[in-house]
Amino acid sequence: MLLVPALAVLVAALGYPLYRQAVISFQEYGLAQQFGQPPEWVGLDNYVALVTDSYLWTVIARSVVFCLANAAITMVIGIALAVLMTLTSRGPRLFLQIGLLLAWAMPHLASLTVWQWLFDSQYGVINWLLTNVGLDQFAGHSWLIDQLSFFTVATVIVVWMSVPFVAFSVYAGLTQVPGELYEAAQIDGASAWSRFRQITVPLVKPVLLIVLLLQIIWDLKVFTQIFVLQDAGGITAQTNLIGTYIYRLGLGEGEFGLAAAASWFVLLLTVVLSLYYVRVLVREEEL
Repeated sequence: MLLVPALAVLVAALGYPLYRQAVISFQEYGLAQQFGQPPEWVGLDNYVALVTDSYLWTVIARSVVFCLANAAITMVIGIALAVLMTLTSRGPRLFLQIGLLLAWAMPHLASLTVWQWLFDSQYGVINWLLTNVGLDQFAGHSWLIDQLSFFTVATVIVVWMSVPFVAFSVYAGLTQVPGELYEAAQIDGASAWSRFRQITVPLVKPVLLIVLLLQIIWDLKVFTQIFVLQDAGGITAQTNLIGTYIYRLGLGEGEFGLAAAASWFVLLLTVVLSLYYVRVLVREEEL
């Protein structure tokens, strides 16, 4: 009974949009329907068109690789910074926390403007630094034209925006680990790596799993960073991820039925990628 209010809010906020999205995915719903023409029921045609489109599978594969790579890099850097905060004194720790908080709180579009200037082909600081250390091939280099360098820039930006959340969450978990355990392990001769692996990781494992699950979901749905970088010079067909693909399919081409069907692919893909971690979390709670 205590869950009923929360469930009611979730159903009201998410249930109807999901229902409408499911209905539209079975319809021919384009620009004509935006001006009052009734939609035509086409059954599974939208799903068949997507499944048989090789470009969709290319986008999905690209999105999964990008998601997993970004989540892994973010977790490694975030955990390292969280451990660093537990080892430093109050002054340096406060300085680091303020820096992370500012990076996290900065609006995406504002920070993306700064990153675009940093990687600008003519006036960017990155190219200037690389050419000054002897890498002359980066003089006037355009980071957004090539697919690999485009996603390198995107990874830097996404990780930079995501690391603060991981660092703060893991740091909060680390502060709950009893110091007596470390002292006892140190007396027994355990190295710093052994203490981290056998004490820290098991005790903060629930936090790590939750943060990793959220990070995978967020990185799979990343949109703003890719969309802005595409508009700044990236080749859309070579750099589309699921989010930008659905956006351009719906609002760009007016194929709202196909876009709704593709959105359900994202939902199913998110469930598949998250299922293992959800099962682990449930198992941890049962223990």
